[in-house]
Amino acid sequence: MVRPEAPNHEAPNRPRHPPQLQEIYCTAQLTPPRQVFLLGVNFPESKVVTIALQSFYALGPQSCSRLLAKFSIHPRARIGDIPQRTITQLTAELSNMTIENDAKRKMREDIRRLRDMGSYRGRRHAMGLPVRGQGTRTQIMTASKLNKVERSR
Repeated sequence: MVRPEAPNHEAPNRPRHPPQLQEIYCTAQLTPPRQVFLLGVNFPESKVVTIALQSFYALGPQSCSRLLAKFSIHPRARIGDIPQRTITQLTAELSNMTIENDAKRKMREDIRRLRDMGSYRGRRHAMGLPVRGQGTRTQIMTASKLNKVERSR
């Protein structure tokens, strides 16, 4: 039994768009995405607000949701959809918070205080070992990477 060949529905040499739209589609210029300036960082306007806020050091999901609730912003809103006035208020609120370098400095000072005090946690930080009770018999690679604190000589 011989099967009939399937008909070819594609027309040869046919443009993808109607002739009047062919020129518009083919010569359209792509514009670069607009940027929104928030606390010294440029974000594309298509970025989700929650993700943009969590990119700052020391801002996690909890503090981000608190900020968004304070300014009545939907968690899945795009940063380009927020009015400029709200972005200015959000920037002012973020500048009053302990984030980025301030949070890193505070963490270093806390570790230094523990070391100077001579506590168990401070000694573990100084030796680059796990601090919170993890075992050291086999796997301590993460702790030895993260707990690198300069030793005083």
